[in-house]
Amino acid sequence: MAMPKQKFTLRFITFLLVNLWCKQMVIMAMEIIPIGVVLDLNSTVGEIAESCISMAVSDFYAVNDDFKTRLALFTRDSSSDVVAATSSVLDLMKNEQVHAIIGPLTSSQAKFVIELGGKAEVPIVSFSATSPTLSATRSKYFVRTAQDDSSQVKAIASIVQAYGWREIVPIYEDTEYGNGLVPFLLEAFQEIDTRVPYGSRIPLFFNDTQIMRELDKLKVMQKSIFLVHMTAFLGSRLFLLAKDAGMMSEGYAWIVTDGLSAILDRVGYEIMDSMQGVLGVKPHIPASKKLESFKSRWRKNFTTSKPQIKINELNLFGLWAYDTVWAIAVAVEKAGIVHSGYVKPNTSESTVDIAGLGKSEMGPRLLRSILSTRF
Repeated sequence: MAMPKQKFTLRFITFLLVNLWCKQMVIMAMEIIPIGVVLDLNSTVGEIAESCISMAVSDFYAVNDDFKTRLALFTRDSSSDVVAATSSVLDLMKNEQVHAIIGPLTSSQAKFVIELGGKAEVPIVSFSATSPTLSATRSKYFVRTAQDDSSQVKAIASIVQAYGWREIVPIYEDTEYGNGLVPFLLEAFQEIDTRVPYGSRIPLFFNDTQIMRELDKLKVMQKSIFLVHMTAFLGSRLFLLAKDAGMMSEGYAWIVTDGLSAILDRVGYEIMDSMQGVLGVKPHIPASKKLESFKSRWRKNFTTSKPQIKINELNLFGLWAYDTVWAIAVAVEKAGIVHSGYVKPNTSESTVDIAGLGKSEMGPRLLRSILSTRF
């Protein structure tokens, strides 16, 4: 009776060895495609995006294990600095020979980075740089996988019209992100005969005293209807100060764009308390079992890997980051990308000059594939 068991065991071991050998051969035959990721890892959006990007790679190849290509991600922390983001992109192009770059987070950073992408013919794929002034007309190698800020203008104008407000004052941060939406707002308000008598532009470096001075100016001007277009960093300070100035009381009305409303659940109780009664717009995400399942898995993974960060809810930018990875993975496979580098120019090599990097051999093909990808 022992012999059949031994034969079965030997056959089973042989089968495992053959199976493992075949899988190893498949892995060896895969084309590894380097992709850069540039994020501000000290920000809420950056932390969430990093986790979603990591999950996206695992999820994608779990259901597409027959693909002949595999993305290899190289992540750089740019903080919120434009220079740091630009340096990170140069590093990824020079030292990792990346075929595409996911990021950077902010529109101000993207303004400079997309110029580098155009010169090196490397697609810059951003899920969070939402300023309408950033477009493919500046560089065809810039691809946005998010809605730009102008998409919310009609919704904002509808709110203003519904309340019958004949006058409104935009309060916006003095950045690429803040300034980019203003022309679209002015046009939308003009169409509904709502005046914009004044625009309050707040630089990022303003301290609380300077912001309060601007709020006092608005009070003296007897303005009471405001539209705030800011990121959470500046917007949260603005509303705390507006409450101190008595401008969050009856007689005042406030609307915020999705730069604030999309992440309001993470700004803290004190800030949320100061914003009671504020109206906000943000993109709608249709509910589905697939989405709820992903949120549950993300929450478990995120709280396990980063227990020190008190974030329990996934935001829209995380979902866009996840989809961005899937889009690039599909595009890479469809394009038949093979490992290649950059074609060097006939000039002396430089560690900082973009001219010394040359042009990506596969960049044009990958760009076409990304732009034609649907899923």
